Amino acid sequence: MAAHNELGKLGEELATEYLQKEGYEILETNWVFQKAELDIIAQKGGILAAVEVKTRSSLEFGLPQEFVKPKKIQLLSKAINEYVISNDLDVNVRFDVISIYKNEKKFEIEHLIDAFYHF
Repeated sequence: MAAHNELGKLGEELATEYLQKEGYEILETNWVFQKAELDIIAQKGGILAAVEVKTRSSLEFGLPQEFVKPKKIQLLSKAINEYVISNDLDVNVRFDVISIYKNEKKFEIEHLIDAFYHF
């Protein structure tokens, strides 16, 4: 597996652990619909969170969340809509980004709630 794929997998594992510690129930990981993949689908209370995880080994090229582009947001929106319909859910949906980057020898995690309002 390429190093960047391993880093991405580690980031998703760290994000899953973080969300569980914060009281979220993890419903799905790596859920795919057409060309979109939802990294994590989690629920806390009546909120369904579609979570995009962005992991970087440094901040040299910018913050991880800056790599979520409008086309990706559009694909994620279609995917979570399909997930809600196919599972007949009655929930409020929001989009979060978990930004993870290496700071010296440890990983820093930032959870951006309703992240697409920040773009």
